Amino acid sequence: MAKDDKKDNTLKLKFDSARNLAPAPESKSIAKIKPQYELFINGSFVKPESGKYFDTINPATEEKLSQVAEASPADVDKAIKSAKSAYQKVWSKMPGKERAKYIFRISRMIQEKAREFAVVESLDGGKPIRESRDFDVPTAANHFFYYAGWADKLNYAFPTKTPRPVGVASQIIPWNFPLLMAAWKIAPALATGNTVVLKSAETTPLTALMLAELIQEADLPPGVVNIITGAGETGAAMVSHPDTDKIAFTGSTDVGKIIQKAVASTHKKVTLELGGKAANIIFDDAPLDQAVEGVINGIFFNQGHVCCAGSRLYVQESVYDIVLRKLKDRLETLIVGDPLDKNTDIGAINSRGQLETIQKYLKIGVQEGGEIYQSSCPLPKKGFFCSPTLFTNVSQSSRIAQEEIFGPVLSILTFRTEDEVIEKANNTPYGLSAGVWTDKGSKIFNMTTKLRAGVVWANTFNKFDPTSPFGGFKESGFGREGGLHGLMPYLHLD
Repeated sequence: MAKDDKKDNTLKLKFDSARNLAPAPESKSIAKIKPQYELFINGSFVKPESGKYFDTINPATEEKLSQVAEASPADVDKAIKSAKSAYQKVWSKMPGKERAKYIFRISRMIQEKAREFAVVESLDGGKPIRESRDFDVPTAANHFFYYAGWADKLNYAFPTKTPRPVGVASQIIPWNFPLLMAAWKIAPALATGNTVVLKSAETTPLTALMLAELIQEADLPPGVVNIITGAGETGAAMVSHPDTDKIAFTGSTDVGKIIQKAVASTHKKVTLELGGKAANIIFDDAPLDQAVEGVINGIFFNQGHVCCAGSRLYVQESVYDIVLRKLKDRLETLIVGDPLDKNTDIGAINSRGQLETIQKYLKIGVQEGGEIYQSSCPLPKKGFFCSPTLFTNVSQSSRIAQEEIFGPVLSILTFRTEDEVIEKANNTPYGLSAGVWTDKGSKIFNMTTKLRAGVVWANTFNKFDPTSPFGGFKESGFGREGGLHGLMPYLHLD
């Protein structure tokens, strides 16, 4: 047997062994999903004015989980007026130390119900339980905990200013991190004395509604937080409502542009966290095994369902062959399957529509001359699943290197010099995040000053902390969430 054949056989045995692990599913029994959910307005769950409901499904099984109320413009009006009343009568007048107690209580209650939140997040969104359990839920709790600490210290945060709350914040969140995005937006708004109307994504409403139940249980004054559900019409009504003082939106660049135009002649403050096409850059002096693992974490463990996913990989030519081999080997060890199985690396795509979008881009990549490599891991026969995919022979102008795919698809390109990769990395409409892998600190500092991205990670990727600001440049939006910077969009600083 030839040497290469022996090596291939050894790798095959290794891959097969990794995929033949005994199932280790998390129990669904802890998830108490109701057959029907109403709108959370003024501290109570109320039926929608129109009487309309829509289904939310498990993308891994295509089974219906629940039906959820669809908020009409009349419901939006009711929610925003409730928030305005609570702002004027209660929340803006409450001392910061008292607001902090409520916010801290929410954080602790999320921790107490962390396992249930994680299971529901994976059932409703399709992400692996490891990600929901180990990142999404604890980070959401941490955001409430962190901003509880700022509630009575705003004068110290802005020592030369007089901070005042903005008023009613209308917040619209996406489907990729439903609970975490809610925490990112609600926590700083409450800490700064604002009240909230939040709309979850129509495909992942359940953990936001669980959060509403938790907020009700925490005895937050009625109207301070209102959580509603619906689609585009609901969000448009929130944006255009005259009593909305602040808009916080995370989602697509196209919708972000519509929002920006809609509020251009108004008093409303806006933060937009939009799309991305992050460049992950590996230099020849980088710790390659660590870099490859960082690349896998940056694009595949989250199914590519992150605006800041490292979906463009630039590899210095001298190490391209070895990096590509390591990536292919690592891809073959990944397990695609049941999101509730603790062995699963890549869960389900959030919806049929999103899966069709990803499949469209796979065809485009091949048509444009890209060489496709997909993991041989079998896919479940039911549900919305996609094989982790690499594209090589990709040109800088290729659509799969320029446009956001939002799936487990990695485009690999090469470079020779620092100046070349900086030019290539910045040659995109987006500017949300980037990653640099190198052994030299001077190279890291040079790259971070020249990459046009809101966040640049060095020898790591997709690391988040409540104390650190996050946001983008160019068509990735403007404004920052997280850290001290995350307080500013919710304040007037006189």
